[in-house]
Amino acid sequence: MAAAAAAAAAAAEGVPAIHREEPVRDDVAVETAEEAKEPAEADINELCRDMFSKMATYLTGELTATSEDYKLLENMNKLTSLKYLEMKDIAINISRNLKDLNQKYAGLQPYLDQINIIEEQVAALEQAAYKLDAYSKKLEAKYKKLEKR
Repeated sequence: MAAAAAAAAAAAEGVPAIHREEPVRDDVAVETAEEAKEPAEADINELCRDMFSKMATYLTGELTATSEDYKLLENMNKLTSLKYLEMKDIAINISRNLKDLNQKYAGLQPYLDQINIIEEQVAALEQAAYKLDAYSKKLEAKYKKLEKR
């Protein structure tokens, strides 16, 4: 029967029956396969339960880890937000203190201007004192010179 099927397949391919070769069969070289035996129904059910249980444990662990990561990120965001609020309060205080210092400096500015004017006057007075001292020394030298004559 297999030979008839091979002849029909060869004829369908357009190969004349004269040129076709029959496959050589060597019954000694053919091995027989053992039929795969399926485990008992109870074993399959138990293995499925075990697999689903382990998969559920794995997925629960993965989801728990992800949830913990998000909780950690949430806590970090809250702490960062609090730090930024503290920094904002510090910046507001610094700004307020700077404005106060600028107002105080503006209030002191007339006095600072007076101090600068007095300083210039003291410098001019000092120069005048040096000139007066030099002039008095010249005068003293002339007086001693005249006294010797």
